Order: sequence, then C-alpha cells, then structure tokens
Amino acid sequence: MHHFVLTLFFLVSTMLVDASKSLMGFSIDLIPRHSPISPLYNSQMTQTELVKSAALRSITRSKRVNFIGQISPPLSPSPSPSSSPPSPPSPSSSSSSPAESIITPIPDHGEYLMRFSLGTPSVERLAIFDTGSDLSWLQCTPCKTCYPQEAPLFDPTQSSTYVDVPCESQPCTLFPQNQRECGSSKQCIYLHQYGTDSFTIGRLGYDTISFSSTGMGQGGATFPKSVFGCAFYSNFTFKISTKANGFVGLGPGPLSLASQLGDQIGHKFSYCMVPFSSTSTGKLKFGSMAPTNEVVSTPFMINPSYPSYYVLNLEGITVGQKKVLTGQIGGNIIIDSVPILTHLEQGIYTDFISSVKEAINVEVAEDAPTPFEYCVRNPTNLNFPEFVFHFTGADVVLGPKNMFIALDNNLVCMTVVPSKGISIFGNWAQVNFQVEYDLGEKKVSFAPTNCSTI
Repeated sequence: MHHFVLTLFFLVSTMLVDASKSLMGFSIDLIPRHSPISPLYNSQMTQTELVKSAALRSITRSKRVNFIGQISPPLSPSPSPSSSPPSPPSPSSSSSSPAESIITPIPDHGEYLMRFSLGTPSVERLAIFDTGSDLSWLQCTPCKTCYPQEAPLFDPTQSSTYVDVPCESQPCTLFPQNQRECGSSKQCIYLHQYGTDSFTIGRLGYDTISFSSTGMGQGGATFPKSVFGCAFYSNFTFKISTKANGFVGLGPGPLSLASQLGDQIGHKFSYCMVPFSSTSTGKLKFGSMAPTNEVVSTPFMINPSYPSYYVLNLEGITVGQKKVLTGQIGGNIIIDSVPILTHLEQGIYTDFISSVKEAINVEVAEDAPTPFEYCVRNPTNLNFPEFVFHFTGADVVLGPKNMFIALDNNLVCMTVVPSKGISIFGNWAQVNFQVEYDLGEKKVSFAPTNCSTI
C-alpha cells in the first residue's frame, strides 16, 4: 500500500511541475480568435467581415496606444461632462477619492486566446493574450458591477491558496501611488483605466496559476503565489466578449506574468502564431525556444511613455530593390501581439507605400474596405516584392503572406496602414515566426517557423 502511494505521488509530481523548481520550459496553445476551433468563432461572418472586424480592432488599439503616449499627467477616471456612465466608486472603503490612472489599451482587442487555471481547486479560464499589458486579471465575486460573462465569477473564498496582497507589500507599491489605495483590511486596491469612461477596480491577490502543457513531455506547470487582479467593479463603454473572461499580461513590467516567473523560465517566453482563421493552434512557450541558424535578434527598450510595451528600433524597410530609411534611433516601433495590422508613422508610411506601388506597378483597387489603404485585385497575376524590416541588428524577411491578406472578390489588401502616432509591428507580420522575448538580455528574436507544426 505504501509503495502504491509513493508511486502515485511520484507520477503526479512529474506531471505537475511546481514553480519552486527550475523549469526547462513548457508550451500552451494559442487559439486564433476567428478560427473554427475558437469559442469566439462566428460562423455567420464572411472572410471579409472577419478580416474587417480584426482590422478595426487593430485601428482602435493603435489609437489607444497613441493616446497613452500623449498623456502627460495621469488622468482622472471621472466621466467627462458629455458622458453619462456611472462615476467609479472609491477603490477602497476609505473616504478618499478614487485613484487616478494612466489609460491602457482595451483588453478585448486581442486576436489570440489562451487557457489558464487559477486557485485551489483550480478553475479554468479563457484569456486574451497580450504583450502590451502587465497586469493579469479577471472578475471576482462579490462584484458590485461586472460586465456579463458566461463563466461564473472567480470566488477567491473558495480557493484555499488565495491571499490578499497587503497594501504595504512590494507588489502593491509597484503600482503608481495614484493607482492604488489601502482597503479597510489593509488589502491592496488597484484601479486600471481603459479610457475616459472605462475602468476596472479590484483587489490585488496571490494565488496559484497553472497551465496544461502541450508537446513538452509533461502534464503542465503550476506557479504558487502569483500576483493577479481580482476585479469587483468594471465599467466599460466598449463591448467585451462574454466568453473570454481573463486577461494575461506579458508586458515588460514587474507585475507581468513573464516577469513574475523570472528565473523559472530563464526570463524568456516566445510565441508562434498561426493565421487568425487557421484550424490549428499556435504556441506560447515559457522558456527558451529551440535553437536555429536562422534566428536574428534586436534589442528592446522600455519607453516611459509606453511602459507596458516592448519598443524596438526600426532603421528601415526594403521593398524589392528599394530601401526606405526611417532616420531614427533610440526606439520608434512597438512590437505587439494584439493588433493584426502593422501601423507606420505617417512620414515612413508615405515613402513605404510609394515604394510598394512602384514595385507592384498595378492599378490600385478603388473600393478598398475600411480601414485598409492599399488593395489590389487578381493576386495570382501579380509579382509581389520581398519585404525586409531592418531592426537594429536584425533583418526580418517577410513574404507576401505576412504583408497582404485575402478578402472576397479576388481582393488582397496590404496589412500596413498609416498611424498618427508611434509605429506598431502587428501580429500578421509575425505569423509563422517564432518570436522570443528575453527579459534578461532585453532582446527580441525572430526565427522563421511553420507554426502549425510545432
């Protein structure tokens, strides 16, 4: 009997790797939002409608990012005079006014989903995967005001491993002072704002986060005492899916999941994205990606105006035989997992699209659907040039499939559009690349990969 118990204990221990041990790495599925295998899939939408909806979310993301960069002092979460959403309550039970907050992007505007589990016993959630956000959070009960979701709200009282984060502890003090308050029981209360009238307030908590690993020869990984947000008040002026009810932040900040796992994953994570309507999944890997001779790397930096983003330096773009130089150093483009489109600063875009038109040399389609700027017809008869994005130290070669997307009626549109603010390297350009973020060495690496087969 004792031998059986010991054997069972050994088997369970090898299947579920504890965070107190160093991990070689583990992978989880990345589900394309518009794939037939996605819970968010809408079979009534045409290919063009799916693409347009993703592109419009991308435009919204770009506008939010640009808005963040324009903010000097933090903004008050109080509604503007012209709007009528309810005023946010004080995050804590004290009589002080609500915390002010820097506005961050809308979390629902993600194109890839992932599953994770929280608590003991574990409760599975479907989450938006986001490299442009630090805090991971979900809605909890009791909730004063919550947006509708199909899954039950997470109940921290039912988890034997949940603990409130004290307001004087290090994780709480990582929030700016105007984004946190001390609750009546000395628990950390945070405020996260997504627009002038959209925000979420909650308790910062510790609990066990776990993942079901795929293709790594182990059953999964569990990480005790991970920090996450437990929201009890949410007011949003935009639509959030009722199916995706968690948000996993993998930004460069200290509260992101990647930063929290730290040494246990070698300070590295990577993803490999499949096309957004693919019937197979991509992969999100924690730990080093497989070595390859084709890998190229570029430094990333953190811009105080965009603290939750990885900022790269784009020196130029080659279109066929012509090179467009940015003439910039010090960081001028965000790499982002959320928007499908690549957004280029207006000056760079003007020179870039001029080179594209010259290289392809065909009539531009006049009925390009919003928000696309450049579309052509009959792609089978066209000779598309090769594109090279010249990041500092890394030349990333992109083919037509990374730069154009097919719509109905023999129309293909370029997945690059102009931006009124900072440039963004979107996820369509990253499809079928293993993209690794090394937080220790502060670099991003690219390796061409068939992401449907890994």
